Amino acid sequence: MIAILVFMAVLAVIISWWAAQQRLTSKPWLETGHIGDLPPRQGSPVAAAKVGLGIFLAVVGALFALLISAYLTRMEGADWWAIPIPRLLWVNTAVLAGGSLALQRAKTEVRRGHIEATRLFLLMGLTAGVLFLGGQIVAWRQLVAAGYVVADNPSNSFFYMITGLHGLHILGGLAALGRTTSRAFSGVRRERLSLSVDLCAVYWHFMLAVWLVLFALLTGWANQFAGLCRALIT
Repeated sequence: MIAILVFMAVLAVIISWWAAQQRLTSKPWLETGHIGDLPPRQGSPVAAAKVGLGIFLAVVGALFALLISAYLTRMEGADWWAIPIPRLLWVNTAVLAGGSLALQRAKTEVRRGHIEATRLFLLMGLTAGVLFLGGQIVAWRQLVAAGYVVADNPSNSFFYMITGLHGLHILGGLAALGRTTSRAFSGVRRERLSLSVDLCAVYWHFMLAVWLVLFALLTGWANQFAGLCRALIT
């Protein structure tokens, strides 16, 4: 419940800011004057693709917020035994963060018109995403080899479901990033390439933020925070 409330508060702030940018809170029926005196309206400064991505990320965020809430509720059961976190997940986290930094650098370089540098950092981000997924699969295999299978206890089931769902979103991001990288090498217009790189960078930053929250949850750090919030509420 706490995770859902925090997410909804953040989402409300984002929607309010976007509405202000789009003049959705204006009241044109209160404006006076002749039609010819009205200033020309400009199109939205935010590309439609960015708005669509924002809506998609809001839905994804809501999904993970529900999973986090269910995780925190279910872990209070007597049949819950925490699953050990493989050390490889720390390396995977660093790799995913490196990919996010690479895409941020690609975003900067494409705006400067440095296409060669943009291609390099796009390839670095793509490689980091592949390595992250590969590392997650290896971590799964390590846990299965140690006897931590899905049906063993609810903690195992949640671990595989949460990390698997995040991995699927990373896989989808890799498909988009691969297409953007292909465009960078095919000589597409810089304006179009810049938008694609920007979208990929935003998506990657979001998935990194989601993974950091999930990683803190799985390692037990988030449990202490949730306990503190419950104590403050009660």
